[in-house]
Amino acid sequence: MLRALFRLISAGCLVILFSPTQSAAQFAVCNQTLNVLNIAVGRYAYENFTTSGWWTVGPNRCANVIDRVLDVRYVYVFAQDVFGKEIMRGATPMCIDTKRFDIVGEEDCLLRGYLEARFHEVDTFKSERWTLFIYPPS
Repeated sequence: MLRALFRLISAGCLVILFSPTQSAAQFAVCNQTLNVLNIAVGRYAYENFTTSGWWTVGPNRCANVIDRVLDVRYVYVFAQDVFGKEIMRGATPMCIDTKRFDIVGEEDCLLRGYLEARFHEVDTFKSERWTLFIYPPS
């Protein structure tokens, strides 16, 4: 009986050691342009939209912007170069700031002291992991 318990505990330890970690990239953004990009991300979480930024991504590099398994279908992305020129823009207005930020809510950005940006909607098709590639504007 003791030997069986030891085997069970050993097997459990192996499962824990070889299980994928939660820190693996779950939503990554890859910069395929020749410019350094600043990335902001928005998503619907806990009855509110939240936006976060900035991730600085060099040319031909990727950044993990959401580190846990995706629990939303849509992720919203805004990208600009280091000079402030919009590289990826969409139709969904959300709040951003000039410095690193985590903002809850997408309404009344200016009244709350934030800037408004138009985020591009990315449909992840309820996938647990997703990688978005940003290409140079055509």
